Amino acid sequence: MMRIAVAGAAGRMGRNLVLACSETDDIELTLALEREQNPALGSDSGMLAGIAGNGIPVVDRLDPEAFEVLIDFTHPSATTDHVDFCRQHGKKMVIGTTGCDAELERKLNDAGAEIAILYAPNMSVGVNLCLKLLQTAATVLGDSVDIEVIEAHHRHKVDAPSGTALKMGQVVADALGRDLADCAVYGREGQTGARARNTIGFESIRAGDIVGEHTVLFAAEGERIEITHKASSRMTFAHGAMRACRWIERRERGLFGMQDVLDIK
Repeated sequence: MMRIAVAGAAGRMGRNLVLACSETDDIELTLALEREQNPALGSDSGMLAGIAGNGIPVVDRLDPEAFEVLIDFTHPSATTDHVDFCRQHGKKMVIGTTGCDAELERKLNDAGAEIAILYAPNMSVGVNLCLKLLQTAATVLGDSVDIEVIEAHHRHKVDAPSGTALKMGQVVADALGRDLADCAVYGREGQTGARARNTIGFESIRAGDIVGEHTVLFAAEGERIEITHKASSRMTFAHGAMRACRWIERRERGLFGMQDVLDIK
């Protein structure tokens, strides 16, 4: 059995990860982590996830003897601390945190020289298949189309555009030989003028309980292609994380993504 720690175990995604661990035969939840002063501290993590009590209380400190892989879908500031801890103690990580900046991504790359890390802003199998399709579409269509990335999430999501939307834009930009930092346009308002062909637009919707929807639009004169993924349950991401844990268990060090897991890089 692979021993797993889940960070943010009392949150929306954390509870789904706890549930996924209970449904996976070769994975055992052995530590449930939350931030200091969280009202869920001391609670049974299984009961919080809506299943029978599992005897794993929510705690505010990592114990290096208690787990082999840490799953982290929390916040960049917390993930930064967790990377330092796992690097110090030689623990593997599966990270689904979004909103990570360049500094944190450099930290992940540096830590990958010593420990095995799988980092993906979206661990859905379907989304990662879409990334491959986007690469193909961008390569074939080239500069003959206008490209827009439209994403929608629940009202509680704090970062925009989503990490998945940015990843989709990066895949398209790389396929076209563009620098996303230079060609990205985030929202439009007022007299913006005619659209420049070499830009990649991003639009974000935050409403209700939308789990996650992403569409990349390739629009030409007379036709358009849309590649869309819609998630209806966070368990989609949790099951992807379980698959990632199994894969990362066999690696000693390195920074990887879900496309490595699915062999579609």
